[in-house]
Amino acid sequence: MNSINNKSAFLFFLLLFSSTLISAQEIIKDSVVPSVKKIQTGQRQKIDGVIATVGDYIVLDSDIDKSFLEISSQGGSVKDITRCQMLGKLLEDKLYAHQAIQDSIKVTDSEIKGMMEERLTYILDKVGSMDKVLSMYKKSSEEELRTSFFDILKEQKLASEMTNKIVDGVEITPEEVRNFFKKIPKNELPLFGAEMEVAQIVVTPKVSDAEKQKVIDKLNSFKKEVEEGASFATKAVLYSKDPGSSSNGGYYKMNRKTPFVKEFKDVAFSLQQGEISAPFETTFGFHIIYVEKVKGQEIELRHILLTPSVSEDEIKAAKEKITLIREKIIDKKLTFADAARTESDQKETRANGGALINPNTRDTRFELTKMDPSLYSQVSNLKDDEVSQPILDTDENGRKYYKIITVTNRINEHTADYATDYIKIKELALKEKQIKAIGKWFDTTIKDTYVKILGEYRDCDFTNNWLKK
Repeated sequence: MNSINNKSAFLFFLLLFSSTLISAQEIIKDSVVPSVKKIQTGQRQKIDGVIATVGDYIVLDSDIDKSFLEISSQGGSVKDITRCQMLGKLLEDKLYAHQAIQDSIKVTDSEIKGMMEERLTYILDKVGSMDKVLSMYKKSSEEELRTSFFDILKEQKLASEMTNKIVDGVEITPEEVRNFFKKIPKNELPLFGAEMEVAQIVVTPKVSDAEKQKVIDKLNSFKKEVEEGASFATKAVLYSKDPGSSSNGGYYKMNRKTPFVKEFKDVAFSLQQGEISAPFETTFGFHIIYVEKVKGQEIELRHILLTPSVSEDEIKAAKEKITLIREKIIDKKLTFADAARTESDQKETRANGGALINPNTRDTRFELTKMDPSLYSQVSNLKDDEVSQPILDTDENGRKYYKIITVTNRINEHTADYATDYIKIKELALKEKQIKAIGKWFDTTIKDTYVKILGEYRDCDFTNNWLKK
C-alpha cells in the first residue's frame, strides 16, 4: 500500500521471509573479525569472504548466495532482490539472534531438532533425494548437513523469538484504526479480492467404549514403561498421532495463554516437573503428558496422542445421520444454522451456526484466491443457499468424519470499505504499528551493538543504519 512509506514497506517485506531464509553462520567470541576459526577437529583454517560482523555473529559473502538459493528452492522469485537488500536481511537476523541471547531468550535442542526434521522432509519432497540435497547445499555428508542446519535453525528460532518479544505488546485501538484508514488517499485504497463465508455441519462417527479402552490401556502401558526408564520422546516419535509434535518427540512449550484446548492445559498445569499424567480425553483423542521443566508461568512438556479407531459400520451410521440432517434442511424443517447448533459435532463452529473461521485472518471471510484448495473444491460450485451432499473428510489426526457445507455469503472484489472491511483494515494498521516498533528497536539496538561492514558492501543503501552514519 502506497500510504506506508517505502522504508517500512520494505522492512515488512523482509519480515515475511524471516522463517524461510537459510544462511550459513559462524559464532565468534571477540568484537573484531578474526582471520581464523576453531573447528571441531581442533585444526585451524583461514576464513575467506567475511563481509560483516553483528555482535557475536559474522556474515560471509557466500551466505548471500545461499539465501538466494533457499528462496529459489522454495519456489520464490529473487529477481527483484539485490545483494545489498539480502545482506540487510541477514544483518537483521544476526542482530535479532544476538540480542535474543543478551536478553536470555532460550530455545531448546529438541525444538531445533524438530524444526530440522520438518525442513529436511520438505526439501527432500521437493528435490527427490538426499544426494541432490547435499549437492545443492554443497555438503559432503548428511551428518555435515544436519550440523549446519542445526546452527542455522537455532539462529532463525532465536530471531523469531526476539521478533515476537518486540511486537508482543503492540496493540491497536479503534481510533488508531480509523486514523490509519483516513490517511489513505482514496485512489490508493487497497483492493480486496472476491470472498465468501462458509458454514458446515459435522457428524463424527461414534467410537465404541471398547476401542476407547484399548487406547487408554496402551497409554497406561507407555506411562509404566517410561516410569521404568524408557524414553518418553522416543515413544512419542514412534506412536503419537499429533502431526505437530510427533517428529519432535511430542515437545511443546506453553503458558496459560498458549492456544491449547482447555482440557489439555488443565492437565498440563496440574502436573509437577517430572510427573506423567493419567490418560485423558480431548476432542483430538486421548493423551498422556510428561512435564519436563517448569519455569515460572511457562512449562516444557511432551505428550503422546492416540486416536481410537472406528469401524465401517460406525462410519456408515454417521453418513446416514448427516443425510437425514441435510434432508431436514432441504425440506425447510430446519435452517442450516439451527441444525448446526443442535446437531453438529464440531464445537468450534456449532455455537455460531456452523460458520467457519479463516485460520489466517481469524474472521469468517475466505478470499477465493487464498482459500485452501480442498475447501475451495468443495464449495466453488455451490449456488446460493445450496447444501452440499455429504462429504467424507479426514482431520489433521487422520480421523474420518462426514460434513455438509453451504455458502452463506459472497462478497465481490471491491475497494476497501471501513465498515465492511474493518477487520482487514485493523490488521493492516496493526502491522504498520508493529513495523514502526521494530524500526525503533533497530535504531536503538544498532547503536548499542558492535556492527562492522567490510569492503564494497559499505556502499550499500541499507534500510537500517548499519554503518552508524
